Amino acid sequence: MRGRVMGGTALSWRFKRRVSACASGWFVVLLATASAGDGVPAVILDTDMGNDCDDALALSLLHALADRGECRVAAVTVTKSHPLAASFVDCVNTFHGRGAVPIGVCGGDVTPRQGRFLGLAAEEIGGEPRYPHDLRPGSAPPAVGLLRRVLAAEQDGSVVICQVGFATNLAELLLSEGDEISPLSGAELVAAKVRLLSVMAGTFGDVEDYHRRGPLGTHVEYNVWKDVVSARFLAERWPTPIVWSGYEVGFALRYPHESIEEDFGYVPRHPAAEAYVRYKPPPHDRPSWDLTSVLHAVRPGAGYFELSPPGRVTVTEHAETVFAEDAGGRDRFLIVPEGGEDRAIEAMRLLASQPPARGADE
Repeated sequence: MRGRVMGGTALSWRFKRRVSACASGWFVVLLATASAGDGVPAVILDTDMGNDCDDALALSLLHALADRGECRVAAVTVTKSHPLAASFVDCVNTFHGRGAVPIGVCGGDVTPRQGRFLGLAAEEIGGEPRYPHDLRPGSAPPAVGLLRRVLAAEQDGSVVICQVGFATNLAELLLSEGDEISPLSGAELVAAKVRLLSVMAGTFGDVEDYHRRGPLGTHVEYNVWKDVVSARFLAERWPTPIVWSGYEVGFALRYPHESIEEDFGYVPRHPAAEAYVRYKPPPHDRPSWDLTSVLHAVRPGAGYFELSPPGRVTVTEHAETVFAEDAGGRDRFLIVPEGGEDRAIEAMRLLASQPPARGADE
């Protein structure tokens, strides 16, 4: 494992203790639909914000679900190592009225370049920030310490984690030891607090767009390939149910460029829409990879996706994902129902572009 344990660090003033109550296990994963009140999951988004515009849309979608009372945004952790990645996350959170959501950053060097839209967090208009926020580059706490604090504060079985970037932070969380935050190790905290890990990673079906193939002849997916050591460790050691959204799922569900051009006009500037345009100006329909993981994590019983039989996912040293069916297995992967594309795309479009509920700070 390449990372170091980063637990035990002081959390910034941005942290707010949050508590929720809900059930755990595959019964919840398969059948429950999140709703306001008891059972609303505390969601942690782990993202490589800045490498693709779908991360920004996924974060806006998560805030929309929180505005509807279907979840709480407990924290956002970042696996892209550029210092503006966390600041841009804060721009989106603040835009949606949740500027107090804590943000943590990785300690590695995966994808250190700024990318095409993170600069929005540093831009000004008339001497004022283009997007108001207060998290300055370099001021976010280490992700592992933040994850430990957030998990320790939540009730058992109440947390859903959406990993839509690299496995760096969560692998290091598993490696962390007991400290002043909690006597539990990272693996023990995860086992106690997390009811589901929703991962956008790997490939589990046929796709037309193969950028890389491994020795087994299958697609090598970006999130796995960029930190394969952490991905292998997570796949081997993660102790709770995992639902994988493979490359083929987001590739089949394209976010319509018409939405960027038509649905965000209620404000002069929207960070997710601008991220889409800066990444690649429309017209183009960008695959909705990260949005699929968030949508399923919060609405697992809504029927947007089917689930594979249970099994076990392993990650090879060449970054290929291999699924072996097993009735008692920990893992499942998403499948787009035949003819169900339009319904999933419509839901993602409506949620990602939903106007924020002002004053939504919890």
